[in-house]
Amino acid sequence: MNTLILEWLGYLSSVIVAVSLTMSSIVKLRWYNMIGAIAFSIYGFLIGSLPVGFLNLFIVGINIYYLYKMYSKPQQFELLKTGFQDSYFEYFSTSNKTEINQHFPDFQLRISETDQVYFLLCDKTVAGVFCYGISGEKANIKIDFVLAPYRDLKPGEFLFKQLKNQFKSEGINTFITPSTDNQHIHYLKKMGFDKREEGYCLDI
Repeated sequence: MNTLILEWLGYLSSVIVAVSLTMSSIVKLRWYNMIGAIAFSIYGFLIGSLPVGFLNLFIVGINIYYLYKMYSKPQQFELLKTGFQDSYFEYFSTSNKTEINQHFPDFQLRISETDQVYFLLCDKTVAGVFCYGISGEKANIKIDFVLAPYRDLKPGEFLFKQLKNQFKSEGINTFITPSTDNQHIHYLKKMGFDKREEGYCLDI
């Protein structure tokens, strides 16, 4: 094979593996790392370097194993009601203040005693927080934030699809949230929100 093509295959493999390490989602990290390892394995065999080829083939197998475990064992989400003055809620929001403020600037100033405040649990572990205030048939989201390892749309699907009937029983027909952050807007659109005069809205 052309030496230049082989060289570029090596560069591409390295870039994909490097990119995988920047993924905040463990699932995405595994997928990207596996693709990079496949490319590196092919590269290793083509240049006659069996250690490189077999090592990366082994890494591919590890990624397949863990991806299988992730997809074969569904994550269990649930909401745990709390309050905005709860000490752990304060600790969680303060510890993640920089990231939270990217999507929900000054959210703590907008939370009141009448708002519904929840921890979002994943397999009994705190994965994020969800808070909204009810005004008639509308729920104004004050914060919908999850930690980096859980940013794969599953928490959103749990909240806005699986819990639809629960929210309807509270008299909620529409969720509303403001947003100017492109990443957050992308997430909202994936969840079915659309841009309206009062912000991004989702009818349930």
